[in-house]
Amino acid sequence: MRLRIAFAAGLLFACAAPVAAAGSGEQRGAEQTFANREIVERFVDLLYRQGRVREAFETYVHEDYIQHNPLAADGRAAAIAALEPYFASQPEAVREVHRIIVDGDLAAVHVRARQNPQDRGVAIVDIVRLDNGKIVEHWDVIQPVPEQSANPHPMF
Repeated sequence: MRLRIAFAAGLLFACAAPVAAAGSGEQRGAEQTFANREIVERFVDLLYRQGRVREAFETYVHEDYIQHNPLAADGRAAAIAALEPYFASQPEAVREVHRIIVDGDLAAVHVRARQNPQDRGVAIVDIVRLDNGKIVEHWDVIQPVPEQSANPHPMF
């Protein structure tokens, strides 16, 4: 009888261990997503809502970050050098953040950017990868907002 109880306990432990491991992995994934969401939200607030380019990049972007936009150079310093004068040249710009989606180490930010309130603007999706609390990689997709749409669905 004692052998059966020991075997049953061992079997129960063997079956429960993968479930516990999976749960802890899921918990770590959820914690990473939550932590990265905080970072992305703070970065987005500084950059898009407040226009504080240097502070946003120096605080939340790794100095050697990888840029996949073919019109932009790699690195935090290059991004600051390009974006600071661009943001400064558009004092009437309106940047509306519509969505922030975060899953683990990846985040997507859906933005409507207009040079002024009358401009139709562009739809932007910034995709970033984070590592150790910093944005380390960036992709973007930019699409002009058309005058007319072939369907009744809004872009934002």
